[in-house]
Amino acid sequence: MSDTSPESTRAPEHDHPEAGADAGVQADTEQTVADATRDIAEVPAVEVITTAAVHLMSAAAVKVGLADDPESQTDLDEARKLINALAGLITAGAPEISDMHARSLRDGLRSLQLAFREASTIPDELGKGPGEKWTGPVS
Repeated sequence: MSDTSPESTRAPEHDHPEAGADAGVQADTEQTVADATRDIAEVPAVEVITTAAVHLMSAAAVKVGLADDPESQTDLDEARKLINALAGLITAGAPEISDMHARSLRDGLRSLQLAFREASTIPDELGKGPGEKWTGPVS
């Protein structure tokens, strides 16, 4: 009895020149992932935490209207989400990073919270604004 499964009817990989190219791309991708993993492994936790906080802070600043084109970039719903995430990260991460790092992140967060309050046409109750669950009231 002969095997007629799809696997048995395929030509060997060496008969398809693109198969070798795909293998090369896959090897390059695997090497890139391995390099990135190695690079990440060398980064201290404080740097990962502060970098993530700065990215959240930058995105929130744009969404709260502090960028070049506030008319088209302001989105307070998105800003609220980003500020909440930032406040949670800073609150949870503060004991793990030095006070020097935490203090500057808290200052940036507070500035964003105040900018959000100023940009809102219907202000949140004191203590109910974005991130205030973790930071306490900001006024």
